Amino acid sequence: MPESPKISISQKIPISEIKDGAVLLKDGSLRGVLMTNSLNFSLKSNEEQDAITYRYQDFLNSLDFPLQILAISRKFDVSQYLQMLEQKRNEQDNELLKIQISEYTDFIKGLAQVTNIMSTFFYLIVPYAQTEEQRAKGLAQQFKTFFNKRSRLQEEKTFEQMRLGLAQRMDYVSSSLSAMSLRAVPLSNDELLELYYKMYNPEAKEKPKLDT
Repeated sequence: MPESPKISISQKIPISEIKDGAVLLKDGSLRGVLMTNSLNFSLKSNEEQDAITYRYQDFLNSLDFPLQILAISRKFDVSQYLQMLEQKRNEQDNELLKIQISEYTDFIKGLAQVTNIMSTFFYLIVPYAQTEEQRAKGLAQQFKTFFNKRSRLQEEKTFEQMRLGLAQRMDYVSSSLSAMSLRAVPLSNDELLELYYKMYNPEAKEKPKLDT
């Protein structure tokens, strides 16, 4: 019985390229990703809860494109934080402070052993794709310019037009969320690479950002 051909992981991933803050998929469409904060809804007054709910409803009703909401929770890796504490302890001349840092370090170690310290992040994935008419014209143009040196320039022009359309959608989403006291920030190329790497590597732990 003949063996089935092996499929590489890269063939299963729908991403073609990440550039200029946009994710280019293999089907030619784009994705932009906004990172946003959360609200402690239960701490709001009844009037504030109603206002937020109505604004959210208005926002959803105003959308003429799909929107994906993604929440990612990962186990927080405290190893780097513990290394920083150990470094601070070694730098101390005051014995009392050394003891206090050691006790605090032991507390963090014990806490990490008995419970999963999680970090949660919230993202909005904004899509953008050409219309069927635009796609047909684009395919015809690509066929005509397949052997033309300017074909690459045409591809770049098409990508830039789509990227601008995506940016307008992301700006609209961001401004709409600001009315609900939510701050949405677009991810850069490096941040997009890190996000998708962790999505395809679920065992990866979130590492803390430390000011040393």
